Amino acid sequence: MMDQIKPELESSMNKALENLKYQMTKVRTGRASASVLDGVSVDYYGTATPVNQVGQVSTPEARLLQIQPFDKNMIADIEKAIMGANLGLTPSNDGNLIRIPFPALTEDRRKEQVREIKKYAEEARIAIRNSRRDQNEVVKKSEKDKEISEDDSKKFQSEVQTITDKYIKQVDEVMSAKENELMAV
Repeated sequence: MMDQIKPELESSMNKALENLKYQMTKVRTGRASASVLDGVSVDYYGTATPVNQVGQVSTPEARLLQIQPFDKNMIADIEKAIMGANLGLTPSNDGNLIRIPFPALTEDRRKEQVREIKKYAEEARIAIRNSRRDQNEVVKKSEKDKEISEDDSKKFQSEVQTITDKYIKQVDEVMSAKENELMAV
């Protein structure tokens, strides 16, 4: 029975962890990162297209992001899309390139972002605990229906808890790494 539960449990917990990692890429540190633009789309001939598909995104300096549009006519649209995304960044263009300077983070802004990180981590922990609860209910139902013994039920629940603890630890590690990155800038 555990070989049926374990893949499903690990899959749902892994999704929560991957979502947390994705959310962490959106949190802006003082360093320039192209992943900040992941959610930004530009209207490219009637189609919403990600910024990284309408231009080459690079980081020539630690605090500067640069976009070289493939089509020079798209500069204004790209700039407008970045402004509309409410990233807290102000792009500027010189007719050929769009430059996005990343200002140094203030202490207040860092603390605010640490709170945001902790919120994302707690959401991931809740999702993981919900997966644990769901699988424990499956085990308890199997015990109630006499499909497994009480001892097997306790053993399976213990294994589910072990897997849960492993994923909670990974969430804490991801959160801690991002928090250290933010506070070290």
